[in-house]
Amino acid sequence: MTQRRMPSGQGPARRTGPRAGAGGRPSTSSTTRVRNTGPIRVPASRRTPRSEGGPAAKRTDAPRPRALTGRATVLIAVFVALALAYTYPLRVYLEQESQIAEMERAATAQRAKIADTAKELEKWNDPEYLRIQARENFFYVRPGETPLLVYYDAAGAARDAEEKAPAAAPDRWYDTLWSSVQAANAEPAD
Repeated sequence: MTQRRMPSGQGPARRTGPRAGAGGRPSTSSTTRVRNTGPIRVPASRRTPRSEGGPAAKRTDAPRPRALTGRATVLIAVFVALALAYTYPLRVYLEQESQIAEMERAATAQRAKIADTAKELEKWNDPEYLRIQARENFFYVRPGETPLLVYYDAAGAARDAEEKAPAAAPDRWYDTLWSSVQAANAEPAD
């Protein structure tokens, strides 16, 4: 049987009750112990004698233990040193992770650009697409076709519009009426 020590450092705690003998059965010895459920009493031989009739002994308070023990202080110092030692590598690691993510985004964009360029290259391999591009960009025509080029010259169109005289405005009806009244007045009377 293993003996236990009390947390206060006192001797082993005694177990009361029947002891298990061989086979796990209680032993049948004549001395059986009874479990004591009351308060623990100190034997009279261990008691300190009181002085009768004299003043009562003054109680002193036990000193309070410090909030941090030496071990706790050393442990905290080790944790702080480890935290400080790991901050720079952690910062470098996080910067490298962000650089890797940025490079992966750039590589994805570059792959998309390469795919678009490959599609454009496939178009240029088609002879009909080449003819269309030559007609639009270089004004090529097939044999037998007559080319018709339309130039849009905004400055020339504005210049031509200024050279022409504006058309006379049509006479208004009341101007025509008034001019006929004036003409009737101007005739000599016979």
